Amino acid sequence: MTLKIHWFLPTGGDARRLVDDGAGQANAGKQHRGSYRAATLDYLGSVASAADQLGYESILTPTGSQCEDAWVSTASLLARTENLKFMVAFRPSQLSPVLAAQMAATYQLMSGNRLVLNIVTGSADAEAHRYGDWWDKDQRYAQTGEFLEVMRRSWEGEPFDFQGEYFNVKGAAIRNVPEVPPTVYFGGSSEQAGRVAARHVDVYLTWGEPVEAVAEKIAWMRRQAVEVGRELKFGIRFQVVARSTTDAAFEQAESLLEGVTDEMIANAQTVLRGRGSVGQQRLLDLTGGNRDKLLIAPNLWAGISLVRGGGGTALVGSYAEIADRMEDYMAVGVDEFILGGYPHVEEAYWFAEGVMPELRKRGLLN
Repeated sequence: MTLKIHWFLPTGGDARRLVDDGAGQANAGKQHRGSYRAATLDYLGSVASAADQLGYESILTPTGSQCEDAWVSTASLLARTENLKFMVAFRPSQLSPVLAAQMAATYQLMSGNRLVLNIVTGSADAEAHRYGDWWDKDQRYAQTGEFLEVMRRSWEGEPFDFQGEYFNVKGAAIRNVPEVPPTVYFGGSSEQAGRVAARHVDVYLTWGEPVEAVAEKIAWMRRQAVEVGRELKFGIRFQVVARSTTDAAFEQAESLLEGVTDEMIANAQTVLRGRGSVGQQRLLDLTGGNRDKLLIAPNLWAGISLVRGGGGTALVGSYAEIADRMEDYMAVGVDEFILGGYPHVEEAYWFAEGVMPELRKRGLLN
């Protein structure tokens, strides 16, 4: 197995504590608020440079109104990095598939094939409506399937026509097809998401659930892929707190919750449960919003999920323990890990200098 380890680019801002992080537009343009670090070009450049120098495969950039645009942000960092790939997240509902194919081909040309794509379909209704997207869930996933079909065909080099329910193109073509088409990543826990992933994506992503739950999800996706004659690779998203000792790691993890009140937790849980995301619901159910149930499996800590959506679970422990847990997930089929940590510069170093050598010693990482 060729293990790939990716990092995260905090284009919505960064911090040492959750109470200071993710303040979004309220902090736009401000350099500091508590431990808050604004998503400036210099700061994002420091994160990307660290990931590049430390040997991470790529760096995931999120999408949404709470962060800066992923295409523009990552393109601005190409000259500051050498080998690092950029995993650009975007929503198919906001872009023409032929234009997306053209943008990706240009990106590959200008970057030396350093683009990978993260397709994001799930969305809270309020977020979707900000961008003029009024489709329901079934429609969004059906649209995504058509989008991926058209985008991939655009990379083949021959003009084509396509008429679907959501896209209708005639003589579709782009100027230069990419020498290396970008790998397509995609996540989603619903039945609709599973059908799209089985037919159209390269790497299926899941949130950081306990190993048994991840094994079941991978088996579910493999069955669907086999039915349409395809194979998938699998990736998982975690935060990470790696230290020389278990106690030091958990002490650091708990410090992320400093200043987080019960009222903040209750409000966040209500908002997150109202988003209608199956994957988000699965994460929330792991703790039920209870501060006393944050260790949901060995070295798997869910404190971030109390107040944050998305990747709300963290691998926490000594370097050897983190490597052990990664081996557990690899044993059930995980090929790639997309990691992050607060703050992202410092935690990139803790993981790379502590856990990566352990993985190499075990023959799991080049």
